[in-house]
Amino acid sequence: MPAPKITARTTWQAVVAAPGFALGLVCDDDELHAIEFLAPRAAQIGDRPLAAEAARQLSAWLDDPTQVFSLPLRAQGTPFQRRVWAQIAAIPSGETRSYGQLAQTLKNAPRAVGQACGANPFPVIVPCHRVLAANGGLGGFNRQGGGFLLDIKRWLLRHEGALGS
Repeated sequence: MPAPKITARTTWQAVVAAPGFALGLVCDDDELHAIEFLAPRAAQIGDRPLAAEAARQLSAWLDDPTQVFSLPLRAQGTPFQRRVWAQIAAIPSGETRSYGQLAQTLKNAPRAVGQACGANPFPVIVPCHRVLAANGGLGGFNRQGGGFLLDIKRWLLRHEGALGS
């Protein structure tokens, strides 16, 4: 796998180790602020109860992709982005939608849906990996068109049974 785009953040309240990557969790005592894709690294849990619970739920999802999340999210985004994220959150595990299908539902353009997907601060919990290009191709992921993050999207879809080997 090519090296990931390195984030500027150097501290996370928790890190969840996954196959070939890790998830950095950013939160305060009351809300989860963001999840960031990281290069593979060991799991670490800080002293915040919410960070520990978010790490527990994400680890459970890594074991069982039908895991339902119940975490307080600090969803900061435009009203349109929040509408897109709500539509994405409604896509069941193991299923996908196209950018065009979501755009039609939201009465907007597929490109705008793609931009809102890229701005999603809660990947995995708000499963933007379940949104594909119209031709069934992967499209982009986390504002990237290839490399490490697209490999993660592929893994996430396989993990949920939405993409063959």
